[in-house]
Amino acid sequence: MPATFVASCQLPTPFGEFRLHGFEDADTGQEHVALVFGDVVSEDVVLCRVHSECLTGDCLFSMRCDCGSQLEFAMRTIAEAGSGVILYLRQEGRGIGLINKIRAYELQDRGADTVEANEKLGFDADLRDYTICKSMFLHLQVSRIRLMTNNPVKVQALTKLGLDITERVPIETGQNDHNARYLATKAGKLGHLFGDR
Repeated sequence: MPATFVASCQLPTPFGEFRLHGFEDADTGQEHVALVFGDVVSEDVVLCRVHSECLTGDCLFSMRCDCGSQLEFAMRTIAEAGSGVILYLRQEGRGIGLINKIRAYELQDRGADTVEANEKLGFDADLRDYTICKSMFLHLQVSRIRLMTNNPVKVQALTKLGLDITERVPIETGQNDHNARYLATKAGKLGHLFGDR
């Protein structure tokens, strides 16, 4: 699924001024964006975050997950570093969509964990696809990256696409009493790495 570049603009934020690049999935019409800070073309290795959309966490300040905190941390860290890229992919709820995510949350309210809830709705635990990242990074002229993530599956997926990931940078933030079980499930069932693991 190649990404077609559409347009770009300046995006002032509390962390500094990013450039926002809009892309469209040539196959599905789905829209994705890249946030670019500073001059990444001349960098040998670029600090990056591949972030899947989370309306509840990113925009509504939900404490059920750590997504919003991770996005804020990535923006701040990249701005402080002087350059970097965030690919923001429209893959709500690990790929199940917003309404199904609300259904999954309802099941979690009744005792299911995040993986069990997806499975009870008939979905795999994680349906995200990172294929589109290849053409987005290609447009930005980025091929060697330091990836901010706790998810080894994401590292493997991007490596298979031909990206040279020189380092996995842990991004641990946003832990609270409301998401303790969620984070434990990500570690125990989805293989996310926290702490020294």
